[in-house]
Amino acid sequence: MSFKISRRAFAASAALVPVACTTPRSATSLGTPMAAAEQTIVNPLIENRADAQIFRHDDGFYYMTGSVPEYDRLVLRRARTIAGLADAEERVLWRHQETGPMSGFLWAPELHLVDGRWTMYFAAGPSGGGEDVFRIRTYAVVCDSSDPMSGNWSVLGEFKGPWDSFNLDSTIFYHNGTRYFAWAQREPGIETNSNIYIAPMATPLTLAAAPARLSVPELDWEIRGFKVNEAQAILQRNGRLFMTYSASATDDRYVLGLLTADADANIIDPAAWTKSPQPVFQTSVATSVYGPGHNSFTVDENGHDMLVYHGRDYKEIEGDPLFNPDRHTRVQRLYYDANGVPEFGIPVGNGPLPDRYAAPDRASVFLAHQGQTLMAGSAPLPNTQFRAWPQQGGAIRLSPILLRDRHLVAQADGSVTIGVAQRAGADMFRRIAGPQDGTVRIESLAYPGMALARSGSGIALADLGSGNTVWTVD
Repeated sequence: MSFKISRRAFAASAALVPVACTTPRSATSLGTPMAAAEQTIVNPLIENRADAQIFRHDDGFYYMTGSVPEYDRLVLRRARTIAGLADAEERVLWRHQETGPMSGFLWAPELHLVDGRWTMYFAAGPSGGGEDVFRIRTYAVVCDSSDPMSGNWSVLGEFKGPWDSFNLDSTIFYHNGTRYFAWAQREPGIETNSNIYIAPMATPLTLAAAPARLSVPELDWEIRGFKVNEAQAILQRNGRLFMTYSASATDDRYVLGLLTADADANIIDPAAWTKSPQPVFQTSVATSVYGPGHNSFTVDENGHDMLVYHGRDYKEIEGDPLFNPDRHTRVQRLYYDANGVPEFGIPVGNGPLPDRYAAPDRASVFLAHQGQTLMAGSAPLPNTQFRAWPQQGGAIRLSPILLRDRHLVAQADGSVTIGVAQRAGADMFRRIAGPQDGTVRIESLAYPGMALARSGSGIALADLGSGNTVWTVD
């Protein structure tokens, strides 16, 4: 790309004038010798795919699309598992046109089944250079087949928004029998790059009522670099609607915010929504994930909610962040607090997804750590997440996500520390099936017959048959 101006810079200057539907890539599970090997998710799931959307359709497939670094085509892949998406064949559905309003950049595609037809929404602008290439509007293409991977795709048309202005990141959701359209747009008279709007839909490209403006970037973490609210995604859980959105510049300052409304509220009333005062997901130096954002939600094969997002492995970017190709698609478990509110935690970093290990009879007691000290108890979510690195013969090394270069190490006196093993094999364990479904014991290979156990508020080795060695994997 030879363009020197970013979409943010263009939108900012204009504003001032007055978004379900290699073995390391698909590693085998860390299950017990009794369990069959299966795929597990390894981050980054898909390299060089930003603005990621993953959803599980009722045909049993996971579908994935996102922005390609060249911004010149719409792509789609599918697999039976989330992990399988990493190596799945990717089909090009449609390429930008040679001339006209869709001949330039293509951004942030989303695939939805609308009125029985597969429809992909995306943002596009004209080619030709200069500021005009950032005349971004939302369009849709449709498939002539029930199979989006084999059918032919053609242009449906342009989304008819309330203003003829910069808009992108459209998504569709259904609530109480009504189909809603949510998108980001620059509203004339408001000096921001983009705000968030929703409205009920009349047709796949038109609204049935005037839009509601739900959020304007105004908090300090929403206006770093650019005044941006965009890339909204909806999660309906626990009697509430949760809408995530991305804010600020697309470098390491990119973050997720959260809007919340009661499920029985009038959701096109902006007053029904509450904005969280702090970002709910942001850059983590500890795990080396920078600028996480533009998310979607899906469920894994066991029905657990999963957060899908993109992020870089490093902070410093040469040139315009928009043209940096290294925004990778990542996924991780989404948890909930005691009040049913999503706990996003931090980006978990590269490698197999981490697990949490809880006491079967005390859900609030986890294998956790404070600094480099292991403990059994309640702790912030990131302090309870441990990555199991696979080793030869079914062995694993357990590593806290916050301490990437440290592992759990068994000592001769029965204590367990976090550090670097001084004795060969002291940091080797294996997971074996526990007495109930979903439970495991974590046996030390350096001290066979001994396993990680809760010892008061601490962690020590205990006889493999002890009840305190049983953990629920969450």
